[in-house]
Amino acid sequence: MTGTLEEFKKLVDAEEFLQFFNLPYDQQFVNVNRLHILKKFSQYIKEVDDNSPDLSAEERLNQYSVALQKAYQVFIESTPHEQKLFKVFNDKPKNVVTLTELTSD
Repeated sequence: MTGTLEEFKKLVDAEEFLQFFNLPYDQQFVNVNRLHILKKFSQYIKEVDDNSPDLSAEERLNQYSVALQKAYQVFIESTPHEQKLFKVFNDKPKNVVTLTELTSD
């Protein structure tokens, strides 16, 4: 890895992060799961930062690379709906009765 922490902090797009860490990726897969991958990646980054505040810049970037690989892999093995990263997946629809709420007399 040749990038710096300062360069990392300027990245925005999923592709930029994947390219920064020289990770192989499927463009079609990223197109479909972009926001979910980035959200999961940000959660993993927070864990790295919270659990290891004394890492050197190089060690931190290595951990971030692993975090991005994990975030990408999560959505290969699971769906965004199963992960429920966003509020929309956790909100119960209003004015809807689900089949599990129906009971027979």
